[in-house]
Amino acid sequence: MNQHNRQNTPVLDSYWMPFTANRQFKAAPRLLASAEGMHYTSVDGRKILDGTAGLWCVNAGHGRRQIAAAVERQLSTLDFAPSFQMGHPIAFDFAERLAEIAPGGADGKLDRVFFTGSGSESVDTALKIAVAYQRSIGQGTRTRLIGRERGYHGVGFGGISVGGLVNNRRVFPLIPGTDHLRHTHDLAKNAFVKGQPEHGAELADDLERLVALHGAETIAACIVEPVAGSTGVLIPPKGYLERLRKICTAHGILLIFDEVITGFGRLGASFATDYFGVTPDLVTTAKGLTNGAIPMGAVFASRKVHDALMHGPEGQIELFHGYTYSGHPAACAAGIATLDIYRDEDLLTRAAALQDDWHEAMHSLKGLPHIADIRTIGLIAGIELTSREGAPGARAYDVFVDCFERGLLIRVTGDIIAFSPPLIAEKSHIEDIVSILGDALKRAQ
Repeated sequence: MNQHNRQNTPVLDSYWMPFTANRQFKAAPRLLASAEGMHYTSVDGRKILDGTAGLWCVNAGHGRRQIAAAVERQLSTLDFAPSFQMGHPIAFDFAERLAEIAPGGADGKLDRVFFTGSGSESVDTALKIAVAYQRSIGQGTRTRLIGRERGYHGVGFGGISVGGLVNNRRVFPLIPGTDHLRHTHDLAKNAFVKGQPEHGAELADDLERLVALHGAETIAACIVEPVAGSTGVLIPPKGYLERLRKICTAHGILLIFDEVITGFGRLGASFATDYFGVTPDLVTTAKGLTNGAIPMGAVFASRKVHDALMHGPEGQIELFHGYTYSGHPAACAAGIATLDIYRDEDLLTRAAALQDDWHEAMHSLKGLPHIADIRTIGLIAGIELTSREGAPGARAYDVFVDCFERGLLIRVTGDIIAFSPPLIAEKSHIEDIVSILGDALKRAQ
């Protein structure tokens, strides 16, 4: 480490980092000092092209003064107010703005918004709402929750229980009564596909198997990511989501879409719900909700679900659930400013305009060493590498470090590289991503 880097490196011991090999990282830290537009700046002054929108969240790019100014104004006016039996106007304003662009449009009626502090909180909130809904309509035996293998739904006990990533689950007790659909990834039939793969719609029928096993009367909800992100970009086969919706409807099971990643323009539509034309009963969001500027999440509930709980004495709390920071004033200010940027710059649909160039650029890497698959949809890409014998994940990690040292931030999960650049990306940025990554793959062992 050079002298300049040492001078800018803080003491690292006290911070227990999330989802990080702490000892490995602290031996050779990668530290980001500032950000603007499409780039980070490292502590040693290098520009780092952001190929991941931070962590799938900075959809409008970094350093947005409009968001910072809105947060500053709000903190100066009302820094915090409780949301239990109290309110403040900006939370209602933000909910109304979100309702105007709610998943599924006017026909979807997913315009009742419950605020949370993160994607993990949004998932646990949606699961609890689903169980509460079933009880409210006289279906109190419906408490079972169905997730999917290789699904990621945050790190709360509810989220890891319906999730299907084994490392997130193996040392923790899980909520009893959960079960899982098979995942949709079929490398033998669907490799190197642009958009939705042709094969695999019938995998949705796995829900019928679970209904036969457990009984529909025990199942409250089924939760899936429309596009599975954290597991390495698994794109739903054509017809899969439609089939899943039909089965849920037939058996009285609520369908939850986890759109923490796909929400707010990632696919070239406001939500994956709109992109695929399949409307669930609940949608979880976070990340792009505030452009990553302030932690926040939101659950969109259908009027059917919401209104079913609005019965009984008017003085009765309908849902015994919430968070200290639900509808935090500063987060709402960041969210409204973010929605203004999305609207004014047409960012919620911009990925649709970039998609063809993105597909061609990513798939141009086919044939380079170690590549087993490339899959793309919207402004997302997953590049699956072959694993080193006895060292799964090591090859992709080495590529990750190589890219960072040469000015590109990528994300890896196992031996899969994931891309999700800010929606403000230009063709030149896409070319830079492909160039740096291609060179790193050629160097990889």
